[in-house]
Amino acid sequence: MNILIGTVLIGGAAIWMFLQLPNAEWRRASMVASVQMLKFMLPRMVTALLGAGFFAELLPEDRVQVMFGEAAGFSGLLLAAAMGPLTPGGAFVSLAIAAAALKTGAAPVAALAYVTSWSLFSLTKILAYEAPLMGRQEVIARIAVSWPVPLMIAAAGMLYY
Repeated sequence: MNILIGTVLIGGAAIWMFLQLPNAEWRRASMVASVQMLKFMLPRMVTALLGAGFFAELLPEDRVQVMFGEAAGFSGLLLAAAMGPLTPGGAFVSLAIAAAALKTGAAPVAALAYVTSWSLFSLTKILAYEAPLMGRQEVIARIAVSWPVPLMIAAAGMLYY
């Protein structure tokens, strides 16, 4: 039900913003951009969702529960946070892996630590964008400051779950 409510709210906001555009030319341009974005994203979304479903079926439930389940405790959170940066690809890959792990018994806080760690420390992103654009010292400083964040997010998640 929450997904339906969110979808309706976001859809309503999109329609409202579309109607706020000043003229038909802008509306036409926004529709063209939206269709282009849909053509770009739809195959990736379908592939990621199918991949997550297949991946979840291939994951050994007993191992996932031992390594990332509730009983794994802090070591499971550390392992999940350590695996985040090693995940290649974009959000469709990392979120699909997190969804598959949740389906096979990983603790929600482990998934939080994994996704947060991937978001902050993806080696693909660091090597391809951050280091060349910002410089090595700045990247090291950013990592030094933000390394505890995945564990802090997981700790905050423990209050919720």
